[in-house]
Amino acid sequence: MVRYRRNFIPGGTFFFTVTLADRRSRLLVDHVATLRNAFRAARCERPFSVDAVVVLPDHLHAILTLPPNDSDFAGRWRRIKGYFSSHLLAASIDLKRRPNGDLVLWQRRFWEHTIRDEGDFARHVDYIHFNPVKHALVRRVCDWPHSSFHRYVTEGVLPIDWAGDVGEGGSFGERPE
Repeated sequence: MVRYRRNFIPGGTFFFTVTLADRRSRLLVDHVATLRNAFRAARCERPFSVDAVVVLPDHLHAILTLPPNDSDFAGRWRRIKGYFSSHLLAASIDLKRRPNGDLVLWQRRFWEHTIRDEGDFARHVDYIHFNPVKHALVRRVCDWPHSSFHRYVTEGVLPIDWAGDVGEGGSFGERPE
């Protein structure tokens, strides 16, 4: 089996993609309040900052910054996933199990990328905020409710019409057919 190499940097900033096992599921947006509570619970136990986040039906993207002298992002994701899963079970949501009894809610791993500099950070924030448009869930970034984009607008970092409207046409890097 391939051994994954993770870049454990105390106080580091990381981009993550965390995905449900069933890519057709809508559990994350259908139970977004539970997911928010999972983040709160994890942050109370082991602090970290959420620099940017978007929650889509079957996956989420986030940029998290850990405190100095702490590099355990895996433990934080374990807590977030565990809280969300256990609260769905407590709410009698029917979740599939593997033959050994383990839940099949989340993909077993997550993808992470170490943020290298301010430009890298900015590109990943843009990717996060534009993701609902990329997946054709909305035409404008501001129309997706489960995104830190709204915090960025409130704080004056981004304008409400950032990235425009995909219905306006224009080239977004796709090759012409």
